[in-house]
Amino acid sequence: MPIQFTTDDIDFTLSDSSQTTTWISKIIHSHHVAIQEIVYIFCSDKRLLEINRESLSHDYYTDIITFPFQNDPIHTDIFISVDRVRDNASAFGVSFDDELRRVMIHGILHILGYKDHTEVEKEEMRTKENWALSIFQ
Repeated sequence: MPIQFTTDDIDFTLSDSSQTTTWISKIIHSHHVAIQEIVYIFCSDKRLLEINRESLSHDYYTDIITFPFQNDPIHTDIFISVDRVRDNASAFGVSFDDELRRVMIHGILHILGYKDHTEVEKEEMRTKENWALSIFQ
């Protein structure tokens, strides 16, 4: 499978993996990019903080870290903190599934070339995330 879902230090199962795989593929192919391999690794806050410290020298919690090995075709590992997604969903007043999908596609959008450093880039990223969420079936 070119898109895989696994866990690191937690017990977690993606509830709609088949739909999610189809959706992610659709987003990527709409940008005329192929997929070699995408591995989503769901983990805890603690584990993602360790990765953030070791790999990026950042000492803070985050919801996602993407390791792009290749952009076209896409070959990447994407680590997602289920704890952080759950907390953010509550803080933003959205469902866990919606926040998880937003985070999952956020990583893909970065690989597709979208940035979020400036306010203009953040607005474009949010627009792309919202578009992607709107076509999830």
